[in-house]
Amino acid sequence: MSHISKPLQAHLSIFSAEIFWGLMAPIGKEAMTHGIDGIDLVTFRVLGGVILFWISSLFAPKEKVPLKDKLKFIGAAVFGLICNQFCYNIGLSITSPNNASIMTTTMPIFAMVLSLLILKEPMTLKKVSGVFIGCIGALILILTSVSANNAKVGNIHGDLLCLTAQCSFALYLTLYSPLVKKYSVFTTNKWMFLWASIMILPFSGHHVITTIDWANVPATTLWETGYVVVIGTYACYLLTMIAQQTLRPTVVSIYNYVQPIVAVTISVLIGIGVFKWSQGLAIICVFFGVWLVTHSKSKRELTVPEDTSIHKH
Repeated sequence: MSHISKPLQAHLSIFSAEIFWGLMAPIGKEAMTHGIDGIDLVTFRVLGGVILFWISSLFAPKEKVPLKDKLKFIGAAVFGLICNQFCYNIGLSITSPNNASIMTTTMPIFAMVLSLLILKEPMTLKKVSGVFIGCIGALILILTSVSANNAKVGNIHGDLLCLTAQCSFALYLTLYSPLVKKYSVFTTNKWMFLWASIMILPFSGHHVITTIDWANVPATTLWETGYVVVIGTYACYLLTMIAQQTLRPTVVSIYNYVQPIVAVTISVLIGIGVFKWSQGLAIICVFFGVWLVTHSKSKRELTVPEDTSIHKH
């Protein structure tokens, strides 16, 4: 990919990650209905992630990380991994994969507000309008879950957990963007996953050992779990970090809108989700909202002459 421009690499990386994450919603949901639960899946993701990233780091250029940055990675692990993954996976286990994936589209709302407060990004009419329309879409989805008696449609508690996961990850993107850009994707992830493992495995590991009936776990569940760990965690976090090194937090977060297209399509095709007109209306609202957000200018773009190239980040 050396002949591809850095901005294009960043956009292609985050686009691929969102496709893989979109597939992870129905695949993870299937796994959690046939032998494992949300806590088990988070444990496998964190354990698999720390093993894969530390092995990968052995073949990557060595980077010296001072103690103060190693400690900063604790906060990054809390918001980017622990809170995000626990809330999302447990939420996914009790709501529909359609709703879980659509809820990921709320992250630009949190990212924009946090960027305003922390990074002093400007508040524009397009951003405000985009967030407002996106909120309408999320509200439609939540109200649909409240009125539904079918788990294939959604569950309000699961929806809210998935919503909390997006807030956590948006906070990670906003607070730790400078730290992520300072180091390679392998260095960043190996420290984040190491801290996450230290913090959760003493608690979740006991749950995995005592609750999983390995003799009755189908082989397909193992393959599905493998996809979540290797592709949905390892590959996607690598691709996301590549994008973070070039793109603004709000731009990275808006690619979440790819997930519902993939997740809803697959979920309906394999019969673990249903598609209602209200969900379609919610998707239209959030897609239009993200279009408005992405067409707003960053603080840097407002203070320097406009770049006439096709890649704006």
